[in-house]
Amino acid sequence: MSKITKNEGDTARYQEADRRHHMHPFTDYKQLGQKGSRVITRADGVYLWDSDGHRLLDGMAGLWCVNVGYGREELAKAAYDQMLQLPYYNTFFQTSTPPATDLAQLLAEVTPAHLNRVFFTNSGSEANDTVLRMVRRYWDLQGKPQKKTIISRINAYHGSTVAGASLGGMDPMHRQGDLPIPGIVHIEQPYWYANGGELSPDEYGVVAARRLEEKINELGVGQVAAFIAEPIQGAGGVIIPPETYWPEIKRICSDYDILLVVDEVICGFGRTGKWFGSDYYGLQPDLMPIAKGLSSGYLPIGGVMVSDRVAQTLIDEGGEFFHGFTYSGHPAACAVAAANIRILQNEKLVERVQQETGPYLQQRWRELADHPLVGETRGLGFLAALELVKDKHKRLFFDERGKVGTLCRDFCFNNGLVMRAVRDTMIISPPLIMTREQIDELMVLALKCLDLTAKELGIA
Repeated sequence: MSKITKNEGDTARYQEADRRHHMHPFTDYKQLGQKGSRVITRADGVYLWDSDGHRLLDGMAGLWCVNVGYGREELAKAAYDQMLQLPYYNTFFQTSTPPATDLAQLLAEVTPAHLNRVFFTNSGSEANDTVLRMVRRYWDLQGKPQKKTIISRINAYHGSTVAGASLGGMDPMHRQGDLPIPGIVHIEQPYWYANGGELSPDEYGVVAARRLEEKINELGVGQVAAFIAEPIQGAGGVIIPPETYWPEIKRICSDYDILLVVDEVICGFGRTGKWFGSDYYGLQPDLMPIAKGLSSGYLPIGGVMVSDRVAQTLIDEGGEFFHGFTYSGHPAACAVAAANIRILQNEKLVERVQQETGPYLQQRWRELADHPLVGETRGLGFLAALELVKDKHKRLFFDERGKVGTLCRDFCFNNGLVMRAVRDTMIISPPLIMTREQIDELMVLALKCLDLTAKELGIA
C-alpha cells in the first residue's frame, strides 16, 4: 500500500523548480509556466495522488503502460535484486546477460508463434527507429535496395524521434522539423466516424484498406518496403478499424510482397483482451514493435519482435548490423519486464480483461452514447473513446477542434479522473487490474465531467 510521502504539501516549491529547470515533453512551455505543473507524488493500484493530497483515478494507466497497476512490490524487488547482482552490462560485441536472454525466451513464448527473436530498445520510439533500419537492411540483403519507402497512416503515432515522428502521421509533429523524412508516406486512417460518410462500417473498412493498394500502385511496388500500423490507433483517438479492414490489409501485403509492421506498443500485453492486437485480428507481422506494457512502465524498455522470415535473412546474409543502444537489454529493465509478464500470466489478467472486466467496461461505456455531447462510443478490451460533437445526428464536429476536449479533460482532472483528450475525442486506457467497482467509479466520474462540460457549453 502506498503511503503519504513527505512531498505532499510542497507544491509551490516543486512547481517553481519545475518552471525553472524542467522542459517537459509535448508541452506548451509558456502555458505551463503560467499554470504550474501538476506534481504527482505517489500511486497505488489504479489511483494517483498529487502533492496537495488529491486522489485521481488513473483512466490512462500512466501513458497507456501501467498494465499491472501501481505499487507492485515484486517488480521493485526484481529491479533491486538484479541491481545488486549485475546493475548494468551492454549487449554489444557478442555479449549477453541472463536477464536479457531469459526475457527474450519469454517473449518468444507469449508473442505470435512465428516471432522468435527480439531486438531490445529502451522505448517504443527507439523500437520504430529500429524498424526503419531493419526493414531497409532486409530488402538490401534481398537484393532489392530500391525498396525503401514505408507506408503509414494519417494520425498514426509511432514515437517522437525523427524516424518515429516521420513514421507517425501527425501534422503538428511534422510541421516542427521538416518531417517526415524522405521515404515515408501516409494514407487515410480507418476512421469511419469522421471519414465513412454514407458507407456502412464494413463497406468503409474495405475502402480504407484499399488506400494502401492505391498508394503502392502510385509509388510502384518495386519501391515499397513495408506498411506500418497500430492494430488500434491509440494516440490518434482510439480508432478501431471496421472488421473488414485488417483482412484486406493482409491480402494486399501478401499480394504485393511488402513487409507488415504491426506496432503493438499500446495494444500489446493484454490491452485488447488478447496478449497482442495481432492475436485479436489474426495478424502475422514481419516486425512487431513493443514497449509500454512490457514492463508496465516500471522501468524503460522496448523492443522489436522479429519474424523468422526477416531474422533468417539478417542472420544468414547480413553480417554485422550496425545499430543498437547503450541500454539495449538493460539487465534490471529485463528482469522487471520478465517479472511483469509473469504477473500477467499468473494472475490471468489478459483472460480477465477478455472474459470479465473488458466486456463490463465496454457495456458501461456504451451507456454514455445517450449523452447530448457524445456522437459515438467505441472501444475494445481496456481501450475506449467518446466522440464529443456539435451535432450527434449529423456527425458534425465542433468548429474549433480540441477546445471542447481540453475543457472536458480539465474538468476530469479537477474532479479526480485522468481521461485524455485527443482533439475532441475523450479516451481511456485503464490499468488491467481495474475491478468492476472501480469501473463503476470511473463511469460516475466520466458522466459528471461530461455534464459539467455540457453545462459550460450551454447544452442541455
